[in-house]
Amino acid sequence: MKTLISNATLVDGTGSDRRPADILLDGAVIAAVVDAGTLTAAETVADRVIDATGLVLSPGFIDMHAHSDLQLLVNRDHYAKLSQGVTTELLGQDGLSYAPVDDATLAGVREKIAGWNDNPADFDWNWRTVGEYLDRLDAIHDGGRIATNAAYLVPQGTVRAMVMGFAEGNPTPEQQQQMQDVVRAAMEEGAVGMSSGLTYTPGMYAQTEELAGLCRAVGELGGFYAPHHRSYGKGALGAYAEMIGLSRDTACALHLSHATMNFAENKGRAGELLELIDQALDQGVDITLDTYPYLPGATTLSAILPSWASSGGTEATLARLADPETRAKIREAVEIYGSDGCHGVVAEWDTLEISGVQNAALAGYVGKTIRDIAGDTNQEPFDVFVRILTEDRLGTGILQHVGHEENVQAIMKHRTHTGGSDGLLVGAKPHPRAWGTFPRYLGHYSRDLGLLSLEETVHHLSGRPAARLKLHNRGLVREGYAADVVLFDPETIRDEATFENPRQAASGIQYVFVNGAAAIDAGQATGARAGRALRRSSDGLTREGQQ
Repeated sequence: MKTLISNATLVDGTGSDRRPADILLDGAVIAAVVDAGTLTAAETVADRVIDATGLVLSPGFIDMHAHSDLQLLVNRDHYAKLSQGVTTELLGQDGLSYAPVDDATLAGVREKIAGWNDNPADFDWNWRTVGEYLDRLDAIHDGGRIATNAAYLVPQGTVRAMVMGFAEGNPTPEQQQQMQDVVRAAMEEGAVGMSSGLTYTPGMYAQTEELAGLCRAVGELGGFYAPHHRSYGKGALGAYAEMIGLSRDTACALHLSHATMNFAENKGRAGELLELIDQALDQGVDITLDTYPYLPGATTLSAILPSWASSGGTEATLARLADPETRAKIREAVEIYGSDGCHGVVAEWDTLEISGVQNAALAGYVGKTIRDIAGDTNQEPFDVFVRILTEDRLGTGILQHVGHEENVQAIMKHRTHTGGSDGLLVGAKPHPRAWGTFPRYLGHYSRDLGLLSLEETVHHLSGRPAARLKLHNRGLVREGYAADVVLFDPETIRDEATFENPRQAASGIQYVFVNGAAAIDAGQATGARAGRALRRSSDGLTREGQQ
């Protein structure tokens, strides 16, 4: 099918100035990009013509930090992402996802990240390797594929669990080699890099030397390392420096996940982080980063625990919470010294808001902070914390209100910045970034505040992340490139999702094409599912299709 989009304002993803243009889509490919009104009579013969007067046409947006690993397969319309113009997502984040696994590891991971992705009992978990998972994404179900394109990071915490279990400890030389072999196999099956969650167990148990061996394996195959590093709070700059040092020492490219400086002690200190990054860039270290344009973070309530209390998985953690003596030690770590799971900062109970629960009996707590619940139930906040963790089997999701606007704005202007939603799509009251990240960049920060020009913002959300992912023929509006494009009204685009009502589609996005299929048409979802798994190929580029 040929679709002619005429009279568009083209913002092509390179950062170049906008210009009037006509664009011809031929099936899944961009067939022509020309100045408005210059197509030949033969070229203008199309099955459909869209008059894009007043609309910007840009590449589809690339979510560099997505948690759609399961939801792409479970909730197949995926309206949260399509409705904000996302056409490609990077999965496997924060060191915990569903491949590669064995049976025992899969069971543990499913329970551990239920607060991120849910944990449906009736779902067919019919893969174990990264290649099999990508095949599952590519499989046709009910006449369609997945809704967006998806690339994958091999999750370091999951790899560690498969080789060493969920307990703390250092690997033997044999275990270190086995983890490196698993990572290399995952890369050869199509992963584009490796992620870590260094405030989440079991990934956080890895010392720098252990991570270095894995990064060398990734770097040798042309991939990149995307860490959620050890602290965004106390000692944040040292945690960033560790990751930059890893990249420098192993020659593995680095992509800093949801880069920010949080908690009271880091207010106004983004410049120190950017100076650290700029110094490394000037020395030739390959660094990019992503951010989300909001102040609160989102994670699981169990992440606040000290790492030693989470060692061994769910049952071992619940047993510690049930033991009075051990529970007292946990309280001391959380309320007096600051646990490593809470970025070395003492838990501030009024900043921890329940966003979702697995146990329906706890649903009334959604939208309330731990301190709110303590007041309502006449309990100490720590006791509420333990009770909810226990009754919800560690499956509780939270919002953590610890960000600073000046830091967010400074980092998003950086020369290596890309956009990532870090959006969790489950829970009764998820973070609005799952529905609003990309229109918020374009509406609030670009148009309303003028922090970045429209062309710069689109480049941050398309061309620049495509370069990091080494996408073959994606991320720009060019002839011969994949027809992943968005048309939006630059005057009305804005995020409508709020913390009170987070599942709200953006305004101003009129058309979204994924591989040439209209997933959003005149502002309405069509149900089209034309996404593909994007795999690292032997030539180092990332493209659709089998290895």
